[in-house]
Amino acid sequence: MRTEDVLAAIATGLWRWDNANGSVTLDSEAARMLELPAGDGDSPTHVYPETLVRARFHPVDWNEINGVVSLAIAEGTLAEGRLRVVDDEGRVLRTVRSRSKPLLHNGSYLLTGMLQEVAEQTEGTAARTPITGDWRRSREAFLLDAGRALAEARSTAEVLRVAASLSMPGFSPDGLAVFGAAGERLTIIGHHGHQGAGEDPFSDMRLDTDHPAAEVVRAGRAVYLPSPEEYNRRYPTSWPLAQRLGRQSWAYLPLIVSGRTMGAWMAAFRHPVAFTPDERSVLTTVARMLAQALTRAGVAETERELSLGLQRSMMPVLGPAIPGMSVAARYVPTGGGLQVGGDWYDMIPLPSGRIALVIGDVQGHDVRAAGLMGQLRIALRAYASEGHRPDAVLSRASRFLHGITDAPGQSDHTGPRFATCLYLEADPATGVLEIARAGHPDPAVRMADGTVMMRPTEGGLPLGIDPDSDYPTTRLTLEPGETMMVCTDGLLETGGHDLDTGWARLREVMEAHGDHASLEELADSLVQAVHGPVSHYTTGPLADRREDDVAVLLLARDGAPPRTAPRRTAMTVAQAEPERIATTRHQVRELLHDWADPEQVDSAVLMVSEMVTNVLVHTDGNALLVAEVTCGDDGGPRRLRVEVADGSDDLPHKRRPGEMASSGRGLMLMEMLADAWGVDPRGEGKSIWFELYESEAGKHGEPEHGPGGEGGPA
Repeated sequence: MRTEDVLAAIATGLWRWDNANGSVTLDSEAARMLELPAGDGDSPTHVYPETLVRARFHPVDWNEINGVVSLAIAEGTLAEGRLRVVDDEGRVLRTVRSRSKPLLHNGSYLLTGMLQEVAEQTEGTAARTPITGDWRRSREAFLLDAGRALAEARSTAEVLRVAASLSMPGFSPDGLAVFGAAGERLTIIGHHGHQGAGEDPFSDMRLDTDHPAAEVVRAGRAVYLPSPEEYNRRYPTSWPLAQRLGRQSWAYLPLIVSGRTMGAWMAAFRHPVAFTPDERSVLTTVARMLAQALTRAGVAETERELSLGLQRSMMPVLGPAIPGMSVAARYVPTGGGLQVGGDWYDMIPLPSGRIALVIGDVQGHDVRAAGLMGQLRIALRAYASEGHRPDAVLSRASRFLHGITDAPGQSDHTGPRFATCLYLEADPATGVLEIARAGHPDPAVRMADGTVMMRPTEGGLPLGIDPDSDYPTTRLTLEPGETMMVCTDGLLETGGHDLDTGWARLREVMEAHGDHASLEELADSLVQAVHGPVSHYTTGPLADRREDDVAVLLLARDGAPPRTAPRRTAMTVAQAEPERIATTRHQVRELLHDWADPEQVDSAVLMVSEMVTNVLVHTDGNALLVAEVTCGDDGGPRRLRVEVADGSDDLPHKRRPGEMASSGRGLMLMEMLADAWGVDPRGEGKSIWFELYESEAGKHGEPEHGPGGEGGPA
């Protein structure tokens, strides 16, 4: 009997695939299986183009067999796999098993082996399927996917969902249950396809119960039940309940972590499974990964509960309501770890009937920062409740923080800690705010007309650096319809921003806030701009995304604003702070952000700079700037009025400087650029002012001189 006759009798053909020249040599039996025409003449083989043979295999199988061949070349083993043969319409005709030896030569491979027709695998016949290379590789791919999915699960519920979705190669279970051991009891903590588990008497049982899961936890060894008869024989007590669910095979495996059995995992099958060594290996590996995933999820859930508890204990509930004012606040912890940090806010009722609002940020994002924050918050509340003024509250708090962080044995490896803080005392009846600031970002105010401006305030060093620091107080008035925002630097800088670009992002959110929207909605919008989906499209110029705690506090004064509510800003420039002159110029530009004539804006900025500089140069006191934009009567053009006051009694006078003089042009500029200007003597000092009237074409007419005339140095 010829060899080819024997091969044909057992439906086996030979092939030789030459990748170098793109040809495939098949014998007659292999050609028949691939539905290719037999060779001409008496030759037992025939050569076919590679593209023709490739078209006979299912594309998915072809991609998989390429990987199998590459792995076999690397390992020096046989390439084994199954391929579906398709016709010209793409219909599957049969399945063939390939077993070949690949040889690598000059970057190409030569594949020599056999093709054998096999019957289609049916469900539940995994035990009867030859364990070939492709099955093993499918198993390895499954375990890799399962391990990755379980590693990414963050909670017990996610772990159970992943376990329920696992599709094992050749013998996927359709019923799963996870039992957790606690003391002397065993409880079902999750299940899938296990209907009626809530009414199952074995959903909560003692460890000495006659049940497979209990035996697994007691002994620490797996129990495999390949048939209903085996289940009934070994566990007659629990068999009646298992019988109702219509399964044919069961596997109970221990969930072991660090040598401790924490529970059991059940996989039930609707078709018979013999539990071969390979199948047991897969189930054992999945059980180990499942136990580790459940342990990680349990630790993560414990940490989340701890962090939420810390947040609830450290973050106050805003209340009671403030008559005539509304307050909203948000806190978002940084990602990772226990999700606690050093940011905080507080609202403190004062003995005087006023309300104090506090916001701050202790250096660091760790548990020590959270602990210091809790101590500092309590100290601030105590000092405020004693009735101290804002500057005294911050001075005492700085001395307190310096004492608990700089004392021997109190500082950690990072050294003493500091904290930024803004303390605000509000009078609900008048809207007057007194603000003391310790290295914290300035507040911002949304005015009644929707304009948003940063309000510069005087400040001192962060708390805890110098125990003898002073903290000057700034007073301003929150008008009806206005909203003040104070926040920590995390709201500004998260997302790769610096203070300037971060502020620009928040200003857009506040300006878009409608007059009829609530304060709570504005708080949510500010947080969403930083941590919501839109934040990924508004990253800043810094290379790395900074992640920081976020605390934000909003204070709004209730009541309807006047029909023509003024737009106002004020700030003090001290003799020791000439750099704040640039801030005055920036404030005027922001105040006139929608002014019609850009040349008038430039003129206003120039005159303000000149007026403030003259006070610092020609007097010994500070300059107080007040700028206000009001609407004219009966809807007339808007008016800008700027006043700069100082404590000197010397009145300015007009001079005629020479061509090379470096001063003396202040009043000349005001006379040329202002629509009206003047000098008003006061009881102590004087006030120099100018006015501009909004015009599309700029200034018209001659300036008007206000009372007080001219005189004194300019």
